[in-house]
Amino acid sequence: MTVVVMHHAAGETPTAVIRVLAGAGLASRTVPLADGAGPSADLGGIEGLILLGGSRSAGADGGAEGGAEGGARLVRAALAAEVPVLALGTGTRLLARATRAAAGAGSGPAAGLPALELTPAAECDPLFAGGARPSPSLRPARDPLELPADAVVLASCDGYPEQAFRIGAGAWGIRFLPASPGPALDPWSEHLLGRFATLVTARAEHTATRAFFTRRADAWEERFAHQTPAYEAAVARLRLEPGGRAVDLGCGTGRAMPALRTQVGPRGHVLGVDLTPAMLASAARHGRTRHGYLVAADCTRLPLAGASVHGIFSAGVLDHLPDPYAALREWARVTAADGVLLLFHPSGRAERAARHGRALDPGDLLAEHNLRPALETSGWRLDEYEDAGGHFLARALPLA
Repeated sequence: MTVVVMHHAAGETPTAVIRVLAGAGLASRTVPLADGAGPSADLGGIEGLILLGGSRSAGADGGAEGGAEGGARLVRAALAAEVPVLALGTGTRLLARATRAAAGAGSGPAAGLPALELTPAAECDPLFAGGARPSPSLRPARDPLELPADAVVLASCDGYPEQAFRIGAGAWGIRFLPASPGPALDPWSEHLLGRFATLVTARAEHTATRAFFTRRADAWEERFAHQTPAYEAAVARLRLEPGGRAVDLGCGTGRAMPALRTQVGPRGHVLGVDLTPAMLASAARHGRTRHGYLVAADCTRLPLAGASVHGIFSAGVLDHLPDPYAALREWARVTAADGVLLLFHPSGRAERAARHGRALDPGDLLAEHNLRPALETSGWRLDEYEDAGGHFLARALPLA
């Protein structure tokens, strides 16, 4: 797992940062912004970003124009995919630039500024919750910085608000921490950086998924539009009653939602669940909200009451999850006694293996001899199983 550290100048990542990241099992890679080029917007293999920006004399954008704009593109991609970002000191200007907020010219901190205080919002923030008040030795920034309207302020002081903030679900700016930490950090700073490293590690699986699908979301619908009839035929195999509740898990752009709506009728409920906000945004653009609700959620921790769902449709998701057994147990939890689970893929297992240049894997979870016991140990019984040339389909019912 790798965290990219963006710097205002060529050089190594500060030793204090390397040490804290390594303690959480994270490698670091330094990307200088001063070379005029900056990084690409490719998030492949990146689990987190740390923005160290530039010195206060480096300009409002924290680096050379080309490098800063390249850095901003990468940060924008990270924000879209909810890749964790931590901006320190003048690195917050780069975060502001990425959100297209305005950054003013820095004038440097002054002695005798008011003490920093955490805001009430910090009490439930993933990075700040339960933390101590910032060290008295940390001085507030006093240069202007305009934040986006949805930013959440986490630390402030009299006369100089917005000292720390969060943008979206996973980008933090800490203006009063040095942009270039030396070999040692004060205890508060070390604790905060350690919490960020722990958060990056905990979110790594989701980060990789979101990064992969975010850059493909805009073209997904058009690329796979030809599969719509296969999806409609598969959804029909659920055989749901009108008025029921149907969920499309890992819905992507929601291609199954119109067919699910047809089954449950106007009195029923349809929910499309996906981990990637960009996919849900694409689903909304393609009119899926006419057929049901779209929810960003982890399909192994669904925001649904027990026994509240009558039909679950899931296409190409189960065998890609880090813990498919946990997913099956969660799906059983939310499914009513008369409910049904349908696992689907528009290609058979042999077809997919050949497409990727490999033989069928006897350990494949979707092989019948593996799937049947996996279902039975997770609260399901296999009712129908088809691994044909043109599709894969498994229909399961809750165990009595």
